[in-house]
Amino acid sequence: MKSRHFWIFFVSALIIYGIGEFLIANGRIDPFYENLLITLAINIILAVSLHLIIGITGQLSIGHAGFLAIGAYFSAILTMNFAVPFPVALILSGIIAAIAGFVVGMPSLRLRGDYLAIATLGFAEIIRIILLNWEYVGGASGMVVTKMTTWQYSFIFLMLTIIVISNFTNSRHGRACIAIREDEIAADAMGINTTYYKVLAFIIGSFFAGIAGGLYSHNFYFLQPVNFGVLKSFDILIYVVLGGLGSMSGAIISAALLTLVSTYFQNFPEIRMVLYSLVLIIIMLYRPKGLMGSKEITDLFLKKKPGKGGQQFENIGS
Repeated sequence: MKSRHFWIFFVSALIIYGIGEFLIANGRIDPFYENLLITLAINIILAVSLHLIIGITGQLSIGHAGFLAIGAYFSAILTMNFAVPFPVALILSGIIAAIAGFVVGMPSLRLRGDYLAIATLGFAEIIRIILLNWEYVGGASGMVVTKMTTWQYSFIFLMLTIIVISNFTNSRHGRACIAIREDEIAADAMGINTTYYKVLAFIIGSFFAGIAGGLYSHNFYFLQPVNFGVLKSFDILIYVVLGGLGSMSGAIISAALLTLVSTYFQNFPEIRMVLYSLVLIIIMLYRPKGLMGSKEITDLFLKKKPGKGGQQFENIGS
């Protein structure tokens, strides 16, 4: 993240945090809307973490709910059974999910496209079945978890996720991942260690999905394996695809938009999924490449400047 863009992002983030904290502290936001803010943060973390795997590295993974489940259950076990402080439990749950990402990433290196998607989906289902039959965490009956997730924790880890993945994307490591996405054979021929970067993308994405799982489990009081099924993985995938493959801004906007739409449609349970699907179809008809395509919000601060040999870009106001 360039220094100028970083400070714009940093100041904007402080303003958003300050507004949210002021409204919550003064009782201007009831528990329902506070929970909505936390859910928004969790879904954005999931979208941004999957964006690194699919949008940047080009690895089609539809088993992200598996990493979410690992983080959710592991953090709940640490806080409820071993009295581990909540922030520590979040970090540890992210590390365990990252290890799972490494375990999944290594055997899947020879798989591409649909085959990789099926392998990751199978991994998520394995995790769900294990939790379904593991009596230590309640099995199918579920596990009661004390609410510890707050707006502050959610916002801090959301900002951490965006900053880390944004800087990774703009580094030489991120450019290597993009090269793999564009043409893996050519990237390998140019000396890029494709194995290393594909696994690294899985590890980083899984780490932040695990943290999102810890926030999730301590926000909804009750954990059940059914919450981490195939549909949850597809929900996260839709955030990334609808926002525009390769666009972190698109993933963030899409996750926020669909979370709000889904929450609003809870008032219409009979036709909720019909309306939700209709919104997706309309958006994809008018924006087939996603809401942002492959562009970022920072591109709006650039303008074309004619120069020798073609067009150049410069920052507005620079």
